Amino acid sequence: MSETLQTLLQGRTAIAGHRPWPRYEIDAATWDALGAALAAGEGTLLGLWGDEGLVHMALSAPTLPTPAIVTLAVPDGTFPSVGKHHPPAIRLERAVCDLYGYAAAGAPDARKWLDHGAWGITAPLGSRAPAPLADPVAYDFSPVHGEGLHQIPVGPVHAGIIEPGHFRFTANGEIIARLEERLGYVHKGIDSLTTGCDIDRAARLVARVSGDSTVAASFAFARALESARGISAPPRAVALRGIMAELERIANHLGDIGAVCNDAAFALILAYCGILREKVLAACDRVFGHRLMMDKIVPGGVAHDPSPAELGVILAMLDDIAPLFADVVEEYDDTPSLQDRTCATGVVTPDLVVKWGAGGHVGRASGRDFDARRNLAYAPYDDLGFLVPVFMAGDVDARVRVRIREVEASMEMIRMLIDSLPDGPVRTQATGASAGEGVAVTEAFRGDLLVWLRLDGSRVARCHIRDASWFQWPLLEASIENNIVADFPLCNKSFNCSYSGHDL
Repeated sequence: MSETLQTLLQGRTAIAGHRPWPRYEIDAATWDALGAALAAGEGTLLGLWGDEGLVHMALSAPTLPTPAIVTLAVPDGTFPSVGKHHPPAIRLERAVCDLYGYAAAGAPDARKWLDHGAWGITAPLGSRAPAPLADPVAYDFSPVHGEGLHQIPVGPVHAGIIEPGHFRFTANGEIIARLEERLGYVHKGIDSLTTGCDIDRAARLVARVSGDSTVAASFAFARALESARGISAPPRAVALRGIMAELERIANHLGDIGAVCNDAAFALILAYCGILREKVLAACDRVFGHRLMMDKIVPGGVAHDPSPAELGVILAMLDDIAPLFADVVEEYDDTPSLQDRTCATGVVTPDLVVKWGAGGHVGRASGRDFDARRNLAYAPYDDLGFLVPVFMAGDVDARVRVRIREVEASMEMIRMLIDSLPDGPVRTQATGASAGEGVAVTEAFRGDLLVWLRLDGSRVARCHIRDASWFQWPLLEASIENNIVADFPLCNKSFNCSYSGHDL
């Protein structure tokens, strides 16, 4: 590679009004060179999305003072494929093509991704040209060649109430040779729905992208909008946002720990974790008026200011569940039959999590020491010491242990935030007629969640949300190879990627 990522961007003038990261307009040659730089390990892809006549790419690198966004005009509807250099961009480019009709020139995979042929149009955010309805079953899965292989289709409809996704296994007996996913079944048109709508409605839509991450998504949207407006939430509101984010993390991790153990046929821990999770959600409901705390983080601050008695409910809940959770962890550690199922199962290698920029428990279980609360520090975490657990095994067990350590760390953080909670207002006026662009990343329980938006007065001209699952789903395919078919539910739950958060 002739130029590094740093030299490709240095000396450029950033577009005015984009905060807090710089955004640069570049040409096709630079766009292509940046793709090659990402492939060479110069940086990490944070997102890639379409816009009216444009494509944007967010990236970070150790040599850059902050992450950056680059923008390429696509007057002819094409742009150089980043995916031909850097595979993590492939599905993002396929989504851009489906939504806007922009073709990634030289892309290694040009199949439709979100468009299952049920829209009646092509490129709903672009040309909106009429299109005949197609059979959603008609999809060219990648061929696998070899003797004794057979295919096992699973989904998109699954047992229980989980969201739809199709998994196509190619196996030799019970050993999985390849897994290929097909997602997009819960595409909701979020990019379209948020385009041109007022700020309050956009905030509510973003909060519903994936219900289990509603706090993290609202947190990122609020911070992005505040950056675009050039305002800050009051200190008390910032601390309350942190409390809600950590409560959401605890509740989801408790649910996942129990579900992983249940998929290993150890239902006792599922039952205990279900009780503990219910205690957390009940406390959230009592204090914030909603079990998931949906719509409680708003642009400019928070929608509810808990009283001292309500904050005491949270502390009492933590006192209640902490020793019970310690018993759950001891039970997990002292059950050899459970360890036999989770250890050395579904391994993701460290090089893959780095290449894909995988965050959250998936990345940290395979040695990637990244946490947006620390590495892209934002309030209240910038002044808060906390543990970021990292393991190297990369297996189901390591992903469980990251969750365990994070539950413990989150409980401690909540106590610190409540103990030091400042007085004062909990919301700053976020309305106005000014234009601007903003971006923010929060650390959801799955990993880093990005929101980028452009304002046009009091309305959102464009908003894009990128859930951590975009860079984790492909690694699930890698983790299951050479495992037995019966271990797929265990591996899948150890990731617990979001269908809804991915299928925007």
